[in-house]
Amino acid sequence: MSKVLTEAIENYLKAIYELTSAGRPATTSSLSERLNIKPASVTGMLQHLAGLQPPLVEYSKHRGATLTPAGERAALEVIRHHRLLEAWLMQTLGYSWDEVHEEAERLEHVISENLEERIAAALGHPTRDPHGEPIPTENLDMPDDDSTPLAALRPNQSATILRVNARDANLLRHLDRLGLTPGVEVEVTEYSSFDNNLTVKAKNKTAVLGLNITTKIFVRIT
Repeated sequence: MSKVLTEAIENYLKAIYELTSAGRPATTSSLSERLNIKPASVTGMLQHLAGLQPPLVEYSKHRGATLTPAGERAALEVIRHHRLLEAWLMQTLGYSWDEVHEEAERLEHVISENLEERIAAALGHPTRDPHGEPIPTENLDMPDDDSTPLAALRPNQSATILRVNARDANLLRHLDRLGLTPGVEVEVTEYSSFDNNLTVKAKNKTAVLGLNITTKIFVRIT
């Protein structure tokens, strides 16, 4: 199987996993947008992945793609590499949380299993990356996630930020300035039913957040 898992294939498998895990269908259009690849090329790749032995995806034109067990395992391997690398870059090399994603994207396809194991051991086998995203285990099981989108909270509710599902470096720097990072306690003080904006307090700072942000922050209600 390793002979057919090119960087392009791994990117497709990871994208399908992340889309379907978020409750979105992995359609040709959604994959085209996410990977910045023409729809016709996406269709061709999905057909190729479905035709491998063993197949890595199940694909139909009208329902999109889902991962087979072999495809899911391969996707989780790449995700484990990526999130361990992010943790290593931040904890060992002093990268900030808005810098690690692009570096990990480049490295996730080339590290050996031996290096992966050494990174995990050196970091004390972390369970979450710098953005709070769960790291698949060594056995490629994804830990359960009991988080709730911040957008679901209403006034007088408090919560602890568990993870931030965002790649945009500018957004991550903005959240850092607001003190909205994993582990921080937040309190919702106001809600606007007209635009779904939330006013939140964290670290003695108050901020008004729109859906573009509150749907990317996931919390545990306290």
